[in-house]
Amino acid sequence: MKKAPDFSLKDTNMKDVGLQDFKGNKNIVLLFFPLAFSSVCTDELCTTRDNMKIYESLNAEVLGISVDSMFTLKAFKESNNINFTLLSDFNKEVSGKYEALYDDFYGMKGVSKRAVFLINKEGRIVYSEILEDADNIPNFSKVQQVLAGLN
Repeated sequence: MKKAPDFSLKDTNMKDVGLQDFKGNKNIVLLFFPLAFSSVCTDELCTTRDNMKIYESLNAEVLGISVDSMFTLKAFKESNNINFTLLSDFNKEVSGKYEALYDDFYGMKGVSKRAVFLINKEGRIVYSEILEDADNIPNFSKVQQVLAGLN
């Protein structure tokens, strides 16, 4: 199991949020998604929203990351009633550290790939899925299965 690259990013309230905030306390479901307000991303994040009780029961904190600004993410979060933290990787550093960054996404340089990383309480990656095709979404039943095995 590889150690998860540490990071600190701004959430939709301009507050710094990082992996260290949860170490030893919660497992983390780290969701990278290409762009707020796009159809597949909206479906993915709304599905996650609708399953938050499952993640909470498995002692997991869900963090969504995209290269959108915190202002865009705040509007996206509000318009879709997203009930978990969204973080802005506007400078593309964290997506790069996790090797979840498209070189070219429909002509846009440096957009987060759709990916999920499951990080245990010790800060190690215990499951990951990086999708090259942004039309696909991660295998959330597998994520939940691995999470259940951690508790």
